[in-house]
Amino acid sequence: MTSTTLENGAMKEQVKSPIDWAAAILNGYLVIFFAYMFLPMIFMVIAAFNASPTPSVIDWQGFTLDWFRALPEDQRFIDGLWHSLIIALGVIVISIPLGLAGALLLTRLQSQATTFLYTVLVSPMLTPGIVLGATTLIFWRDAFGVEGGLLTATIAQSSFIASYCMLMFMARLQRQDIVQEEAALDLGASSFFVFRKITLPFLMPTILTAAAIAFLQSIENYNTTFFAIGPSWTLVTEIGARMRFGISPVINVIGVLFVAITIIAATVYVIARRRKGRG
Repeated sequence: MTSTTLENGAMKEQVKSPIDWAAAILNGYLVIFFAYMFLPMIFMVIAAFNASPTPSVIDWQGFTLDWFRALPEDQRFIDGLWHSLIIALGVIVISIPLGLAGALLLTRLQSQATTFLYTVLVSPMLTPGIVLGATTLIFWRDAFGVEGGLLTATIAQSSFIASYCMLMFMARLQRQDIVQEEAALDLGASSFFVFRKITLPFLMPTILTAAAIAFLQSIENYNTTFFAIGPSWTLVTEIGARMRFGISPVINVIGVLFVAITIIAATVYVIARRRKGRG
């Protein structure tokens, strides 16, 4: 009995060994993946508290908060942040209606031209940002005499961000049961009433998500903004301009603040969703 038990145990170990190797490989991959993703961010956060005038983790010269105090004193950074926020809000105002209109057109239109329209409406996503920015600036300057600035940057960004919003709305609309809309129309409701009372509430979660995505894409956009904004600037383009002359620890501070805001916003969002689910 003892020899039989030992043989069974050995066979079980041989069967389990491939599973253990697979788990070890998967865990190793996850460690490498998260290290690749988060180690640069961790180094950036640590460097923001280093007294060294050059951002570094290895050359530690003492803990300091001087770079955090220097940020509010840099007027170009502060102005760039306000410009970025103004452009981002403008992008939301333009991209959400345009994306929703395109999604409604493609999901409700029963035509052979749907495929062609889809290709046309998605094409701005595939166009290089340099092209979008430069062509927007040239068109508005030559056609309407509008020089490069916050307006042209907002329009240039909206030209491709609206396509992202459209895809999100399309994914939501394809899951909608249109029986309610048809019933309301049969009962005499106007198209506007059906849209306001049935379609819009159904799309509201996607509208909020699309607005958040549009805001984040606008804030971090560089290529399109740089070629469309003319003599003005945003926070991102100002950081890019200063990178030519060396990295400042103040840039690390900006990164730390953005990381903190992102974590706080994500935490609040998760808590709100959980409370809504319990309710």
